[in-house]
Amino acid sequence: MFRICSLVPVLIAMMFVAPALAQDWPQWRGSSLDSVSRETELLSDIADAKSKKWRLELPGPGGSSPIVVGEQIFLTAPEGPENKAKMFLICVGTDGKFQWKKELVGTNENFRDNSNSASPSPSSDGIHVWSMMSNGVIQCFTVAGEPVWQKDLQADYGKFDIQFGMTTTPILDGGIIYVSLMHGDMRSQTKTSEADVLALDAVTGKEIWHHKRLTDGVAENLHSYASPTIYRDETREFLVTHGADYVIGHSLKDGSEIWRCGGFNIKGPKYNPYLRLVSSPTCVPGMIVVPTAKRGPVFALKPDQSGDLTNKKDARLWTLDVGTPDVASPVIEGGLVFLADERGILVCLDAAKGEIAYQQRLMASNHRSTPVVADGKLFLTGRDGIVYVVKAGKEFKELSRLDLNEETTASPAISKGVVYVRTFNALYAFSNK
Repeated sequence: MFRICSLVPVLIAMMFVAPALAQDWPQWRGSSLDSVSRETELLSDIADAKSKKWRLELPGPGGSSPIVVGEQIFLTAPEGPENKAKMFLICVGTDGKFQWKKELVGTNENFRDNSNSASPSPSSDGIHVWSMMSNGVIQCFTVAGEPVWQKDLQADYGKFDIQFGMTTTPILDGGIIYVSLMHGDMRSQTKTSEADVLALDAVTGKEIWHHKRLTDGVAENLHSYASPTIYRDETREFLVTHGADYVIGHSLKDGSEIWRCGGFNIKGPKYNPYLRLVSSPTCVPGMIVVPTAKRGPVFALKPDQSGDLTNKKDARLWTLDVGTPDVASPVIEGGLVFLADERGILVCLDAAKGEIAYQQRLMASNHRSTPVVADGKLFLTGRDGIVYVVKAGKEFKELSRLDLNEETTASPAISKGVVYVRTFNALYAFSNK
């Protein structure tokens, strides 16, 4: 019910990703930033030996997800000795052959849990490709690999102070790159959070607007690893940022605040100073599903709001008291919400009511990547390298699984009938064609 749109917003959405084709996967979570593809006739049995089209060894590990535009795949990776490795933007053809790689500014830094500087995912409009490493340097190239511009966000907006690296992924929309930078001294219990939300011209790198995002979050809650996203329907559109104890809606024109909602980290004696946010909100027309942290609540916000919604009873469609995934973002499709939590449990909710349809353990290892949905199927990758294909319905049904025996934290990408999976070792392509 939440996927029904009129012709006008569909055409608008297509304009915002042009000239990328509808079948492209031009950034993390796809062209609509909801981890949903409209492709059909995708493989069901990923374990079939014929489904693996190719495997390409990568120069180094990374959590950045591959993106696909036209006949090109882009991803980032380090190469070289640990903690001295150089960083690269890599271009691979959809035939599985290297096309080019370009060295990026800075060297790799390893963080906790095998994450590193190659965590933010790139984006492309089919003419240019943009990448940002955890050092905050955004670089723009043509899809042929020619440099266009670079911008050092730390030089322009202040040195990062964040425990596990600035691993948020910038998003591309309508020729603009949106970035949220949430960090600060986590030892402080009094300093107000002063995060930066930016809109940059994608072609030139010049600042369009800069908004100071003020909240009363303190300690480790200053640090957010969540990525911004866009809400859009036939009557409204706005940017959504997530961190420092609040989810906030911003005007796309100037970044000004439209609404904010807190309440998931109650101020006072029970305040949790370690509730940093990692999982990002997901938007579909009529609903914004907001995760929190540490298996805390998940809630669905109504999009037609303004002001402080924290204590506004009718601002939420529903609340799930316990169940936020640690890293993976929610996926909404077919009137259902899918949550892949860090313990390897897949949770399916009714999107209208927030009621649990099922909870099913899939894997024993910790889970990190956001699932993707296409053709009535949910594609998930376990931390231990097992790829799962599950029916995207209100009753659990596993269709197939394949063990790659390689660690992975990246999300799959889907383009032109092919499912791409990036592990720490290689890039894979699977298809039934």
